[in-house]
Amino acid sequence: MDNEQFRHAVSLFNREEFFACHDVLEEIWSETLGDQREFLQGLIHAAVALFHFGEGNLGGARKMHDSTVRYLTPYLPECSGVDLTSFLADFEVCFEPILGAHDSYPQGVKMNPELCPKLEFVE
Repeated sequence: MDNEQFRHAVSLFNREEFFACHDVLEEIWSETLGDQREFLQGLIHAAVALFHFGEGNLGGARKMHDSTVRYLTPYLPECSGVDLTSFLADFEVCFEPILGAHDSYPQGVKMNPELCPKLEFVE
């Protein structure tokens, strides 16, 4: 995996440029073989989940949230230098307002930008 391109994707993610991040991660993903592929898929789904949440598409956000957790959990505590333990904990806090809803979503729920998770590298 190209570290420079990956760091660019992380930077886009942390600036909440989720659509652009998704595009860069998909490019990396399409050129990646092996175990890293599903890790990248999880990050792609995280970017899409946050994009949907920010746009008010709560159904899409919830679906991609669940997929993100499924893809990234096997890589705990970290992968490619990214602290997944902290990221997934913060991801859950961000999505908490819509996680309990099964049949419908609370009306008027918006993503709290202060709770938006960041991708941090392990020191």
